[in-house]
Amino acid sequence: MSAPAFAFASDVEALTKNPQNWAMQAGGMANQRYSELKQINKDNAKTLQVAWTFSTGVLRGHEGGPLVIGDTMYVHSPFPNNVFAINLEDQSIKWKYEPKQDPAVIPVMCCDTVSRGVAYSDGKIFLQQADTTLVALDAKTGREIWKVVTGNPKVGETATNAPHIFKDKVITGISGGEFGVRGRITAFDMNTGKELWKAFSTGPDTDMRINPATTMTWTDGKMAPVGKDSSLKTWKGDQWKIGGGTTWGWYSYDPATNLMYYGTGNPSTWNPRQRPGDNKWSMTIFARDLDTGEAKWVYQMTPHDEWDYDGVNEMILADVKVKGETRKALVHFDRNGFGYTLDRVTGALLVAQKFDPVVNWASSIDMKSGRPIVNAKYSTDKNGPDVNSKGICPSALGTKDQQPASYSPKTGLFYVPTNHVCMDYEPFASEYVAGQPYVGATLSMYPAPTSHGGMGNFIAWDAGTGKIVWSKPEKFSVWSGALSTAGDVVFYGTLEGYIKAVDNNGKELWKFKTPSGIIGNVNTWEYKGRQYIGVLSGIGGWAGIGLAAGLTKSTDGLGAVGGYKDLAKYTNLGGTLTVFALPPQ
Repeated sequence: MSAPAFAFASDVEALTKNPQNWAMQAGGMANQRYSELKQINKDNAKTLQVAWTFSTGVLRGHEGGPLVIGDTMYVHSPFPNNVFAINLEDQSIKWKYEPKQDPAVIPVMCCDTVSRGVAYSDGKIFLQQADTTLVALDAKTGREIWKVVTGNPKVGETATNAPHIFKDKVITGISGGEFGVRGRITAFDMNTGKELWKAFSTGPDTDMRINPATTMTWTDGKMAPVGKDSSLKTWKGDQWKIGGGTTWGWYSYDPATNLMYYGTGNPSTWNPRQRPGDNKWSMTIFARDLDTGEAKWVYQMTPHDEWDYDGVNEMILADVKVKGETRKALVHFDRNGFGYTLDRVTGALLVAQKFDPVVNWASSIDMKSGRPIVNAKYSTDKNGPDVNSKGICPSALGTKDQQPASYSPKTGLFYVPTNHVCMDYEPFASEYVAGQPYVGATLSMYPAPTSHGGMGNFIAWDAGTGKIVWSKPEKFSVWSGALSTAGDVVFYGTLEGYIKAVDNNGKELWKFKTPSGIIGNVNTWEYKGRQYIGVLSGIGGWAGIGLAAGLTKSTDGLGAVGGYKDLAKYTNLGGTLTVFALPPQ
């Protein structure tokens, strides 16, 4: 008999309920990226000014954002994954942690040397290093408390995700879908680093912690058991061992059901002809019991993925009104261009609609089967290997990548940073060699055909109806995480380096050009009665890989270099935290 949940509850849940803190990467366990702070509002946001800045000293892509607990901020950097504890009183550095990592890990990081941030709980900071080392640090001193290795970079396994703390557990994932890595999620004891459970994305039921009789999925208009060998039956031979399904995104948790939610990434290789079948459970939303890791339900968004539409984007937990009934929902904006609303308790599919009208690889989602209705013209499998399928929308970057959306319980709307980008995709035969790229496709990317000619939009979305409420066009993809607040202001950043504030109707209230392009996530906190807004700028990530890594060939960076070639005219490398506040009264 297990001990009651409250016996092991960490302090981070209580800290997230105080809006003066920003104690988790998404502000809270539901991934809503919403703050009750309202000192900064739609009327005075236009007067925001720089309060202070901080350089990380690293010139690569800066994803994620800082944490704020009480009088201390914790800031991370890309590789080598330095961590700084900053005193909010005078912005002095309390301590810094500088891992000693082998630079040989850099070439096996597919899409820049990013890290999505650190986690905090019970006086400890948790860092997931690129080389797969998970470290617990003393939050007051930076001293190492424990460390554990979660993967092997020599076979292409790296780590870019932020660790997440749910109850007594540190949850972390793995990157490397472009190297034939076998995806998994692992739970560790936050006090000792002891492994508690591990669950793979592919393979035998026991490895995936799937119960064939009780793990449910959406089929024929209802939930039904997945059945025996649900993954093995959808792979040729033992391809599942190098099948991808990596877990480098964001995780959420519902204490009421004790379920944690996350998505799995693309199957390996990118050449779909080499892996016939649905390739379960890549491209899948998992709901798992936090204590045992057992999967309660699964939903595969893109069976037999032919376009690299990774499913790792965040799962936002919110109460959503669907057809007049308020549902305990999970809302997910997938790379494949469809916004999904599911019942987070049962896994039932409620809504699935395009959140960019140009999406063309599928016409719609069959609500009875839950499967996409694929447009054969844009199938990279049916067209065959060495055939360049042109005009596929969205590109492999997706209509949205990992940059997280925000939900405002005040408006009931979701505010979503999007990519408005299409691609040409040519598969080719690829042989698996451990530790070497296992991609098997050449891509070219370019702006979607559209009236505004840009590569991004910032949209408001009604998850109950699956409709865009408003859309604000941007020159480049919106690659930052959004933030909504009780002050009726929504913030986001652009690849050129602007942080912007808009009202609930999308009207621009304010903008400021930071030192480099923004792929970090905007957050907010309060210190000594003053509300602050912070964002990391530092161009990079997949969209900015050309600048970050000095690549020039248009098909480099898995196609992103050519698509974003004009970025160099607007921004340069950097690594700066910029903090804003209203003028002193």
